Amino acid sequence: MTDHLDIAATAAGFTIDANPSHAPGPFQNRAGSLDDAVMRAAADEITGWAGYVPTPLHDLPEIAERLGVKRVVFKDESARFGLGSFKALGGAYAVAHLAKQAEAAGGSITDVTVATATDGNHGRSVSWGASRAGCKAKIYIHAHVSKAREEAMAAFGADVIRINGNYEASLAACKEDAAAHGWQIVSDTSWPGYTEVPLTVMAGYTLMAREALDQLGGNAPSHAFLPVGVGGLAAGLIAPLWQAAGAGLGKMISVESHMSACMRDSLVAGAPTLVDITEETLMAGLSCGEVSTLAWEIMKPTVSHCITIGDDAVAPLMRWFHRRTPSIEAGECSTSGLAACLAAHADPAAREQLGFDRDSVILLAGTEGATDPEFYQRTIEAA
Repeated sequence: MTDHLDIAATAAGFTIDANPSHAPGPFQNRAGSLDDAVMRAAADEITGWAGYVPTPLHDLPEIAERLGVKRVVFKDESARFGLGSFKALGGAYAVAHLAKQAEAAGGSITDVTVATATDGNHGRSVSWGASRAGCKAKIYIHAHVSKAREEAMAAFGADVIRINGNYEASLAACKEDAAAHGWQIVSDTSWPGYTEVPLTVMAGYTLMAREALDQLGGNAPSHAFLPVGVGGLAAGLIAPLWQAAGAGLGKMISVESHMSACMRDSLVAGAPTLVDITEETLMAGLSCGEVSTLAWEIMKPTVSHCITIGDDAVAPLMRWFHRRTPSIEAGECSTSGLAACLAAHADPAAREQLGFDRDSVILLAGTEGATDPEFYQRTIEAA
């Protein structure tokens, strides 16, 4: 099956940089971050929801053989709560948390309006969460978000507002309208003065890594390829792995589109750096120009390397996942980790930096399934 994988296509847009601030040390279990109590509270809540089951951790032995490593595993979020992505763990959990706060204060969640900006999957989670809780949702999307993703959010009763420009433009509009109308922003990115809700969102994401650790028998992987938009997922995955491994944390590798590499630029510069996105990647969830401050605090000491990739591998890898046995439904962003991994292995200098060997266990984050069904179907059916 790997004979049909176009390895050369993964090299387009490929760069690798070491993080000069990499020094994980012991797990930083401090309040106000993803400490043990915050992660446990999220796990206790979400595992009690109707329909909860741990998502699969698939072995990819054909990739492990190609790379010459012990194992390559793929955490498959395509069926998470029927929403098709890991985002189901975050936005919906934050809305549920807000509902509990409203009730504790003697109010009603029905009087609350939640708002967010999204490339699609986070907004779908917030919309679903609002529908579950019984509150209203205002979802802001930018010009390049697909119609299918817009309709998926509207199906939960959300009011979806499309803005000209990129993700940052939709976020700015969301902030302005929320301030004017007294809406509660439920964002998966943080900024100065706004951290409590994004921390709750990220806490939901940590369940994905906690499940993976259980599925790996409690052993943290030697390498993890982490798709990065604003960094919330990557930080949510790192925190439980860091807690489990401490100073022995393996190589945490950020993966971004070269068109929106805000985390790479920030880590190399040693400070958060804004990227002006002028071209949109097919990997819509990675198209973000500014890192979350909460994610930054976790990723700055723990990420060992930053990889950027182009879009050339997206379609071939989506088809490869679909056509392998057993088939895996992998959306655009779900291809990013494998694309980066293959490109790094094909580059001798990068392979040496990452230290792949016969004992390596590599974790890939399968962030989404067919969240844009029409695009997915066209892609997997192509020659």
